[in-house]
This record gives sequence, structure tokens and C-alpha cells, in this order.
Amino acid sequence: MGIVERLVPDGLWESFQHVVPDAPVRPQGGGRQRAGDREVLAAIVFAASTGCSWRQLPPVFGASWQTVHRRFTEWTAARVWAELHRVVLEQPGVGGDLDWSRATIDSVNVRALKSGRSPFRVRPTAA
Repeated sequence: MGIVERLVPDGLWESFQHVVPDAPVRPQGGGRQRAGDREVLAAIVFAASTGCSWRQLPPVFGASWQTVHRRFTEWTAARVWAELHRVVLEQPGVGGDLDWSRATIDSVNVRALKSGRSPFRVRPTAA
């Protein structure tokens, strides 16, 4: 199992294939072969999980940092990440692995003051 398969397991890859837009067709044909979506996704996961910059991506993914960044930007504009998040969260519920009859909701509500002043009286300190 290579680094690509470790970073993008088969289950994640199957979910990703349902939400990623189709690759654009080059009207003139020819050109370089497009880098694989799974390899690019693995490079994005690697960058996000390690904190390395795009330029520091190792060459094991088979795509240049420019390609990875460009594809990340395209997929972000296409809302792929939000859709993937939705799909991944729905999977346990569809499989019957989650019992939605019991749930806990937690919230904190703090009033925001328009003036920016503290609601508490601040006493001056002696200098």
C-alpha cells in the first residue's frame, strides 16, 4: 500500500468520486496527460494534515505543486469540500450505524455589545 492509498482510502475515494466534477475536455485534444484525481487529493490531504506549503509537496504524488494548488482552487470553487463533508457525515446514518433518536445539542449564547464597552464597571487602578 502506497502513500496515496494510505492518505485516500478506498471508502473516501468512492465518496469523493461522487462529488468531484468531471474533468474538462480539451477542445484541441492532445497535451500532457491529466494528473490523477486520487493522487492530487492525496497531495491535498498531505498538505492539510502536515501543514507543509504547496511548494514543499514531495514528488511521490506524481503532480506538481502548481497542479495540486490549481485543482484545490477549482474544487473549492465547485464546493467539493462542503459536498464531500455532507456525504461523509450521511454515510453512518444511511448504514444504520447511528441512532438519531438520542442526541445532545450544546450551545453558548453571549450578547455582543454594539459599543464595545464592557458590561462590568472597571475600577481604575492606582499608579
